[in-house]
Order: sequence, then structure tokens, then C-alpha cells
Amino acid sequence: MIRSPLMTVMTDAVMKASRSLKRDFGEVENLQVSRKGPGDFVSAADRKAESILREALEKARPGYGFVMEESGVVHGTDPDHRWHIDPLDGTTNFLHGLPHFAISVGLERDNQIVAGVVYDPAKDEMFIAEKGKGAFLNNRRIRVAARNAMDDAAIGCGLPHIGKGDHGLWLREAAAVMGEAGGMRRWGAAALDLAYVACGRLDAYWERGLNSWDIAAGIILIREAGGYVSDADGGPDPLLKRSIACGNEFTHRELLKLLKKAKS
Repeated sequence: MIRSPLMTVMTDAVMKASRSLKRDFGEVENLQVSRKGPGDFVSAADRKAESILREALEKARPGYGFVMEESGVVHGTDPDHRWHIDPLDGTTNFLHGLPHFAISVGLERDNQIVAGVVYDPAKDEMFIAEKGKGAFLNNRRIRVAARNAMDDAAIGCGLPHIGKGDHGLWLREAAAVMGEAGGMRRWGAAALDLAYVACGRLDAYWERGLNSWDIAAGIILIREAGGYVSDADGGPDPLLKRSIACGNEFTHRELLKLLKKAKS
């Protein structure tokens, strides 16, 4: 387990927010829900959790900036540090009573993600990573899976929803991956999908049309777990390109080949 001051700050903030989410999940049918866009819901629980995270992190690290799903970009007095926060990744799952959602917090320092926490309140699973210190699930060190055959691999993916993304491209990519992979999975929470790659539950993953708060924590988790991360076209900056592909050395390389074939 990582016991640095930074990780203590991050995990404490996440646990505070998780208590609020757990209470609201128990009363999911009573939540006040508004439409933020087609197929994209936001709840009172989401906003409350974000407020708790921001307050805790501001108190512990005054001056750091924020990039948040609900409140947008907040510039801090320290230009070198920014928190990327998703207070409720998997909102649609949450609102339908599906116990698969997470809080995701990543820290950017000098344009690099250096620490991340993904917490699944329903399963009480805490994924953490800090640059140079490894990746952990609760108290256990984690590594990406070692599989080196695509026909044995479980590949995670995201889906473009109503009014967003290139549905035609996704169908071509899915067809290409299905033709080679042992199986595909779509669980509706990108932060957890990335955490599952880091701990070997998924062998690889790709998705387009993401935001920094969806993937910041997952990027450092996978890299510290020995995995490979790029944007979905093989470039070096998933945050900038708003897409991601990841896995171990083999599955990442093979996945990118399939995605390139589908795009061309």
C-alpha cells in the first residue's frame, strides 16, 4: 500500500465523498435527476459528491486547480498542479440501481498524471497508484494480465451514445475486435474499466469521446501496473485526444492494429 502524504489526502477525500454516494444509492429512486443531454444524466448525488471532493482537496492542497465533470475548470494559484475529478463515473448505472460505479481522482503535475485513485463504493475496492510507487487494489499490489493471445483475451470497450461519437466507426472497430478477441465487455464506467485492466481482470480496453476526468486516474494505474497506454490511434496523449487504448505490451499493440484496420 502507498502511504505517502499525497495518497492519504486523495484517499481521505474519496472516502468522504463515497459515504454520500452510498447513502444516495440506497435511495436511488428518490434522487432528483435532470437531463444534461441525450443519454447523459446528472443527479443531485453527483453534484454533492463533487462538492465534497473539492472542499477536501482544496483544504489539503490550497492553490491546486481543478478539472471537474460538473463544475468545469477552476484555475488555481499553483499553475503546475490540477486535480481531474469524476465524482460519479457510471452515472447511468447508478441511476438504474446497477452497483457498478466509481469515484475517480487524478493529479496532474507539470502536464503529467502522477497519482490516481479509483474507488468502487459498492464493492469497497480502492485502486491507487502514484508515479514510481506501483499500483494497488486495497492492500494488494496489482499488475496487468500476462496473456499474449488475443483469442484468450477479454477486451473492454465503451459505446458512443445518443447524439455523441462516431457510431459507424465504433461498429467497424467492434467488428474488427470481435473477429480476433476471446470476448468483449462493456460495463459503463470507464474509470473502472481502466482499473480492471490494471489489475488483470480485462486484458485491454479502448474508448473514444472521453474527458480527462474519465481517464486521468486510470492512466497512472495502468502504467504503474506495468501496462501500456496511448490514445485510440496510438498517439502519446490520451488526455489531449480524448480517447484511450491500453493493455499489456502485446494486447495493446494488437488492439491498436485492429483499430487502425477498422479506421482505414
